[in-house]
Amino acid sequence: MSVLKSIKRDINAIRDRDPAARSAAEVVLAYPGFHAREMHRLAHALHRRGVPVVPRIISNFSRFVTGIEIHPGADIGEGLFIDHGMGVVIGETAEIGDDCNIMQGVTLGGTSMHRSKRHPTLRNRVTVGAGAKLIGAVEIGDNARIGAGSVVVTNVPENATVVGVPGHVVSYHDPGSDTITKLPDPEWDRIDALERHIERLDRLILTLQDRLECLGAHVGEAKPDAGEPVHLHRRRDDAPPAPDASASALPNREAIGG
Repeated sequence: MSVLKSIKRDINAIRDRDPAARSAAEVVLAYPGFHAREMHRLAHALHRRGVPVVPRIISNFSRFVTGIEIHPGADIGEGLFIDHGMGVVIGETAEIGDDCNIMQGVTLGGTSMHRSKRHPTLRNRVTVGAGAKLIGAVEIGDNARIGAGSVVVTNVPENATVVGVPGHVVSYHDPGSDTITKLPDPEWDRIDALERHIERLDRLILTLQDRLECLGAHVGEAKPDAGEPVHLHRRRDDAPPAPDASASALPNREAIGG
């Protein structure tokens, strides 16, 4: 595909996927994702020809203008739509297929210090939500969806939807019919069970409070009048009998024989 046809496809991709795009002129003049993609096109061409320094200068200028950082070595297919774009980082060995969507704050980052494949690969028609982080040489299958804020460190199968930290598959969808098959989510099940348990504890506490208030009212009714003395000590009549004085008296001297 010629460069002009490729640029036209990028423009049409943005117009098709962004309801806010009113015209091709608006896309060309006011969309930073489009600007970053076309500057990367030039930087990547020079990078592949082995031109030193200049591709990185173009990349840095693009970051300064758009807030989007794409390494000249990244391999990007046709029809990429970077929406909003601020904070997007795409590493050197990243690969992006055709018709992908990337939202603001996305990172396609690496985990290795070696000069080898260390960044993610996105197959065709992948959508990556705002703030998602894809780390390492993971592969994201066709039509996969990565939820906003997810952290993906393992491969994602095609047609899957991934959410969470770390990212895990929660559903699969059929691109042809938009049918969604939801999968069990043990993490959400635990959170839901905990919330239900807290609600039961709240009801139990309210019940105990009501019973304590009723008990306090009954205790108040059973209290003696203010004028009636309260005997905290044993009454004289209830005292145990005194020991027999004769039994406890010491024997006299005659009884001892003295």
